[in-house]
Amino acid sequence: MPESPEYIKNLKSESVVQRVIDCLTEAMVSRQLKPGDKLPPEPELAAAFGVARTSVREAIKILTYLGVLESRRSEGTFVVSGFQESMIDPMVYGIILNQGEDFESLMELREMTEAGILRLAIRKWSPEKLAFLRERLSQMERLANGTDTDLEAFFQADDDFHNGVSALCQNALADKINRVVRVLTYAVRHHTVESMIRSGRVEELVQAHRRIYEALESRDAGGLEEIIRNTYFLEVARQQERENPVRKN
Repeated sequence: MPESPEYIKNLKSESVVQRVIDCLTEAMVSRQLKPGDKLPPEPELAAAFGVARTSVREAIKILTYLGVLESRRSEGTFVVSGFQESMIDPMVYGIILNQGEDFESLMELREMTEAGILRLAIRKWSPEKLAFLRERLSQMERLANGTDTDLEAFFQADDDFHNGVSALCQNALADKINRVVRVLTYAVRHHTVESMIRSGRVEELVQAHRRIYEALESRDAGGLEEIIRNTYFLEVARQQERENPVRKN
């Protein structure tokens, strides 16, 4: 019988499934298992690890859910090549479940992410892609100038605008992370847009997006944090203050 790979020898005395996960993960980190590599069959792994096949199967199932491994029918299980959307799902759920306790951290993450995305976009945009943002901005301007601003249409144009900025950065990983942050902040962003439209301050929203577009068009990276903060964060702070006023003794 051929000698077992080094990563199989590294099994530690933790929970059985976690031990298998840890060893396979360590093998990928150390490049003993590379993207595209095929894993040995379950019976072989189970025998080499000295664990039940059910433990190996469960470990593979978890790593497949996480987007690290992929099972191909009649071919076997392989290490994934490239970034998969499912890799970020556990992080998303973890943040959602903790969101009530960590709202400020989430808002800071959004500010940091969008400022970074905008810096990349300023350096990398192309005229044809910038035209998409101009169309979304024009749509927001038309909606704002109407007698009764359509909330959902405006919010969609707003969302499309920011996703368009993210696409301009031409960095697939940054774009994916930015989209995750935007999913997590969907509710507060929608509430903010609704609040500003209902209170007759829709032009403030348009102006904030106009400043983003102008920064891109002129390739001016000065004051980006302030520009991003003014798109939502001041209004979010006002809402937080209204809903949770500081009590004076």
